Amino acid sequence: MSDRSETVTQLLVRNAAIADIPSIRALFKRAYAGSGVSSYSAAMLRGQINKFPEGQFVVEYQGNIIGFCSSFLTKGEIGLKPHDWNWITGGGYATRHDPDGDYLYGMEVCVDPDFRGLRIGQRLYDERKKLAQSWALRGIIYGGRLPTLAAALERYDSAEAYVAEVEAGREKDPVLTFQLRNDFKVIGLLPHYWSEDQQSLGYGVHLLWRNPQAPDEVEEARAKNYGGRYTDIVRVATVQYQQRRVTSFDEFINMVRYFVDVTADYRADFCVFPELFSLQLLSMEDQKLTPTQAIEALTRYTAPIKEALREMAVRYNINIIGGSHPTMMANGRVENICYICLRGGEVYEQAKIHPTPNEVYWWNIEGGNELAAINTDCGPIGVLICYDAEFPELARHLADQGANIIFVPFCTDERQSYLRVRYCCHARAVENQCYVVMSGNCGNLPNVANMDIQYAQSCILTPCDFPFARDGVAADTTPNVETVAFADLRLEALREARYEGTVQNLKDRRHDLYQTIWREH
Repeated sequence: MSDRSETVTQLLVRNAAIADIPSIRALFKRAYAGSGVSSYSAAMLRGQINKFPEGQFVVEYQGNIIGFCSSFLTKGEIGLKPHDWNWITGGGYATRHDPDGDYLYGMEVCVDPDFRGLRIGQRLYDERKKLAQSWALRGIIYGGRLPTLAAALERYDSAEAYVAEVEAGREKDPVLTFQLRNDFKVIGLLPHYWSEDQQSLGYGVHLLWRNPQAPDEVEEARAKNYGGRYTDIVRVATVQYQQRRVTSFDEFINMVRYFVDVTADYRADFCVFPELFSLQLLSMEDQKLTPTQAIEALTRYTAPIKEALREMAVRYNINIIGGSHPTMMANGRVENICYICLRGGEVYEQAKIHPTPNEVYWWNIEGGNELAAINTDCGPIGVLICYDAEFPELARHLADQGANIIFVPFCTDERQSYLRVRYCCHARAVENQCYVVMSGNCGNLPNVANMDIQYAQSCILTPCDFPFARDGVAADTTPNVETVAFADLRLEALREARYEGTVQNLKDRRHDLYQTIWREH
């Protein structure tokens, strides 16, 4: 028996995961070096994976990602008519993905230039065809590149003439020839398809592959997995939390634990606490502190609060949206951060992007720069802290990444302030056809600067359409009373509203006129 060890070369084609995003972005930069095409942002890739995980593939070779393709579903009347890349892809987020679509739309294929001899592109095209056939789709639509078009136009009068020569086999194009060999047919040219693609002079080749196994008449029902990794019913609990004096950190944590325990007994998937609910810890201070001193004192509790919430999430089998807590950053900035503790033990952070003028003036709090959807066992979610809900671009950015539920911990001192947040939250639910969960403080904290009085009416809001509660309110609370409100939220109802609703806000956006661009830091 030989004792010689053998190295097994492993090449794997699999569905892309959120954890692959940094590697995919690095691959994209290598594949498009010198083309003038910018890389997908992490938020765009998160949106693609969250909206249609089955349609995103990577090729992994010896532990490294060397190929990637993304796809989404569309209807023939959308994908087969003239369009541009920005419009059809929803600005790169795959927001036009239609679960009832009868065609697969090929949004992207890229291959590491150092590994093109391994037929990576062929493997990715084959995976797309397998997906189209297994779902009984009618075919695959694609807008192909023409990376040598600029040079070819020195010999041809037009892009159409060059494409015709490639179709006839008298010219070879590094991309189009490959696509024709894969049984794609040219159905037209798309001028101004992708303006960033300078090598193709902005052109795209409108391509179609017809599924030979597609049914001729009415398509038979197929079992789709609309992000089926997640349960359809999500039970959320919002805690309207009373601010009161405490004598120790343990007393504060025991109050929080009480609500986690209660909501877990009701089998809630999420327990939501208000913004700055930890400020009651300042009531322990023997001397009255200036506002800046108070916030700096509070930052000392960051690590124990985060660990206590993480431990509760695991012990009680519940996802905790940990309100928010002032946190001293490594660079000396103080940010208002929500700690999202999942029942699997993972801890995520979401900083408040827009501190209010009062927070800046009294507490010297600065805004964060990142806003990302968070993948949970109940699907992608997002967090907007209080004032952030009054900026529609932020909720849209989360919806583009696939967030179905947006949690809004808030802290308001009187009714007018509260209503600004509530009205905006309901607008965000309508605009993005998502659920919004608000959680606020009640009670008073004498001698704690800028936290003297509280006004809250916590609630769970829905879009306004037939699948939801009549007034778009799944649950409400009595103002200024410590309590908990529960609601069961159907994710399938969101899908119905987005694709079959009376209005279809997400689907009907004019991507040809406007879009939100998030600058990454």
